[in-house]
Amino acid sequence: MRKSLDRPLRPADARASIAVDLGAESCRVSLLRWKDGQPSIELVHRFANNPREADGGLRWNLNMIVSGVEQGMLRCAELAVEGIRSVAVDGWAVDYVRVDAAGTPLADPFCYRDERTVKAEKSAHRKCSHERMRELTGIQIMRINTVYQLYADALAGPSDSDSDSETQQWLNLPEYLLSHWGGARVAEYTNATHTQLVELYKKQWCRDIFNALHLDLASAPRLVPPGTGVGKLTGPLSQLPAFADTSLIAPACHDTASAIAGIPATGNDWAYISSGTWSLVGTLIEQPRNGPTAAAENFTNLGAVGDRICFHKNVNGMWLIRQCTDQWALDGTVWPVADLVAASELVPRPEGLLDVDDPDLLLPERMPQRINAQRIKRGLEPLDESPANAPAFASLIFHSLAARYAKVLDRVAFLSGKKLKRLFIVGGASQNAFLNRLTQEATGLEVFRGAPESSTVGNFAVQLATLEGSRDAVTGAYAEPVARWAGLFINALDATPASEPAKA
Repeated sequence: MRKSLDRPLRPADARASIAVDLGAESCRVSLLRWKDGQPSIELVHRFANNPREADGGLRWNLNMIVSGVEQGMLRCAELAVEGIRSVAVDGWAVDYVRVDAAGTPLADPFCYRDERTVKAEKSAHRKCSHERMRELTGIQIMRINTVYQLYADALAGPSDSDSDSETQQWLNLPEYLLSHWGGARVAEYTNATHTQLVELYKKQWCRDIFNALHLDLASAPRLVPPGTGVGKLTGPLSQLPAFADTSLIAPACHDTASAIAGIPATGNDWAYISSGTWSLVGTLIEQPRNGPTAAAENFTNLGAVGDRICFHKNVNGMWLIRQCTDQWALDGTVWPVADLVAASELVPRPEGLLDVDDPDLLLPERMPQRINAQRIKRGLEPLDESPANAPAFASLIFHSLAARYAKVLDRVAFLSGKKLKRLFIVGGASQNAFLNRLTQEATGLEVFRGAPESSTVGNFAVQLATLEGSRDAVTGAYAEPVARWAGLFINALDATPASEPAKA
């Protein structure tokens, strides 16, 4: 590590910073302040976010998202009398806002779960095959990816709001917010890779795909690396004294890339699980892995901080528990997740395990019945589906997830050529001590618990690395200062430091 990184971390400017984390279920606005040279992070505002049926599709309420975030920013301005130095936004990938030449939204953005992409994916692959698209981008084929959404727009044809289509642009949601506040219109690289429109090795928009699908390359924003300053905050918010000279920064705008940037680990012997509704199981690599085996097993090569790659696979996650508890709630019994986890430790080890990635278990509703259907198909006895037997279901799910993690991590090690020793678990489900213990037993790796709000930690870490002049996003050197800031901010969140293993 360079000597310049050995100094204690202190910002040159003690003003506060804001991290906005857009989630498909809730959005968060957090404030970083400095007190006697030490950081303090506070979750200032959280609000629910859900798509709804509107204008012929499943769409996000963009005005609600913007007003909710700005409500949090106003509260931050009240708290941070010292002023706000910077604002950065990360969020879920693939969804975008279409804007006109003035930057005005043309309609509420579609949600990735809208079924219009079912037809679009099949049609797109008749023009650019599944294999060719994977070869060009290195990204796992998923119908939610931006490429299929844009193609669905093309199949639908122009609408009344598209009358000035030649001057349209589209912006992924985090970058849209930055633009809305006065920033340049950009596509941050980690977020752009999930569009499935970025050429893997050249790291630029893939002309072959744009041309094959007759998509307008001119409507795509300029690609920039994580940690790019995109301007100063303008508009009504800037009239407040706290926002008089506030920089807008595109961090790792993809929340997963931010979450991995929030892991203060160096070296080459560690893997990660970003654990929530989905479990993203993988490791950071320097060069893409896009050979036939990685493609056949549907591993993805997404952009990461420091010119690296998030090489991982999607595995089902706490979706299974959430769907079960929703079903039992309909039957009149509410199971708080923490209580269910504790109760599941007390039941005997389950007989037989689930295939947690069975497509039927990715569908909503009737999850206990879906689980039993799989058990019956495999010659196992069905479980009592009553709410009283919820701990047995939870135990089965947790043991099955841990076993699946172990299998995927074996493949991660093989495909990446790494000898893995450590596993960092971040995200909301990192607090599940029982699952952490089962994962440690199944994988044989030393498990460390990161921050539940790791995307916020990574967001702030990239901001500070950029503001303090250590942004060198075209080389892996940028990863070192980001990791150091992340370690400092995990302590500021009062989360379990990554140097402490998760308790069994």
